[in-house]
Amino acid sequence: MSHSFQHVALVGRPNVGKSRLFNRLVGKRLSIVHDQPGVTRDIVSAEIDKHYMLLDTGGLGMEPGMTPGALTDATVQQVDFALASANLILLVVDSQSGCTLQDKVVAEKLRSSGKKVIVVANKVDQFAHEQRIDAFYELGLGEPVGVSAEHGKGIEDLKEHIAQHVGPKPELRRYAQDKPIKICFVGRPNVGKSSLSNRLLDEDRLIVSEIPGTTRDAVTVKMDYTNVEGDTTTFALVDTAGLRFRKKMDSSVEFFSAVRSEAAMTESDVVFLVLDARDGVTKLDKKLAGALSQAGKGFVVVVNKWDYALKQFKREPLDGFEDEAEFREAFVKAIRKELFSLPESEVVFTSAKDGYQVNAILDEAKRVYERMNRNFSTSKINKTITSLMDYKAPSVVHGKRFKVYYALQTGCAPVSIKIFCNQTMRLQEPYRRYLEKGFIEAFDLKGCPIKFDLVGKEARYTEVE
Repeated sequence: MSHSFQHVALVGRPNVGKSRLFNRLVGKRLSIVHDQPGVTRDIVSAEIDKHYMLLDTGGLGMEPGMTPGALTDATVQQVDFALASANLILLVVDSQSGCTLQDKVVAEKLRSSGKKVIVVANKVDQFAHEQRIDAFYELGLGEPVGVSAEHGKGIEDLKEHIAQHVGPKPELRRYAQDKPIKICFVGRPNVGKSSLSNRLLDEDRLIVSEIPGTTRDAVTVKMDYTNVEGDTTTFALVDTAGLRFRKKMDSSVEFFSAVRSEAAMTESDVVFLVLDARDGVTKLDKKLAGALSQAGKGFVVVVNKWDYALKQFKREPLDGFEDEAEFREAFVKAIRKELFSLPESEVVFTSAKDGYQVNAILDEAKRVYERMNRNFSTSKINKTITSLMDYKAPSVVHGKRFKVYYALQTGCAPVSIKIFCNQTMRLQEPYRRYLEKGFIEAFDLKGCPIKFDLVGKEARYTEVE
């Protein structure tokens, strides 16, 4: 199932009762945990009535013993986070303290943003406190909503206001294939791309029909594949010409063939990088892997002409390997080492010549397509990041570590994760790859690209010491 929740963030100066209000809206007490260096667990989130995600920014940037100026800076940091991440912002103020200068500073920033804002006057515990609510009209953000987070007063009224602003509950929909899964084979010349396509199309279980509008040199065919369980999947197969280094292209025909191949890769859902079992990974294969990693498409490595290895082990074992299975395992390790630019993918060993494991290509394509169209809970995403950063902390960059405040999924195919952090430049490339690999393992995303969209303070903010 997939769904898209609106995000509602609580902001406000210290001691106005944001966390208590958060717990009251959630219906239970959720603790905020701070520990390991390099990780700040100070954004707490919870799903409310399967309607929206509520974010408590109460601890963001706050540290014991901060000066009044530092507290103001930390409050502004909360606002910046809310502006970047939330669809609706609840500005929490203290009805007993009245409208303060810090409230006005926050309100001014919120007004200029154009975001939806509800002013929530908390601590309306007595009738006398209700008389002070009108003072918050001065903030210029509309009618304040009076509540008492401690006693539960006005909470239902606040929930109704929130519901009106975020709109109806998102409809849950089950994954269903409503269009063909577009696949293509890419690779250097003579690795067997067209032979693999022809072998697939010759299978008796495939129903093949031409798709109008295709060209002679990049043929697309539609086919319905039924697996051994009896499930039918529709694919659109694009057969492309082989790719070579452009400086070695000896004609305009070959140049445009490569351009069309690259376009087919960009437009496909799942791309198969075809290797020749006799050659292993070549320099051009590495180049293609790099292009694939940037394309944001699902991918599977296909080792064609594996019949040579099978025949070899029927005659006698190769030096250093007892059997074909051991050789295959070593081959996979070598592929992943050489194609390090690709996140971990499945490797299918096949032979277009004799049909060995050809159907496994389509089975794997369907699995990859389904994986990269999955949705993951925000809580599990944040727990995964916390666990990864606990196990291996990021390096210190310019005196400080990369910190993650909160993360959520924003898209599929590729799986896109928005990460709210201290500063994006503190995330070094090796650590990014470590997080990507951790996500792939935690969520079973082999063959699926991970896109991290970092939202940080950058240099325009001074970090609180």
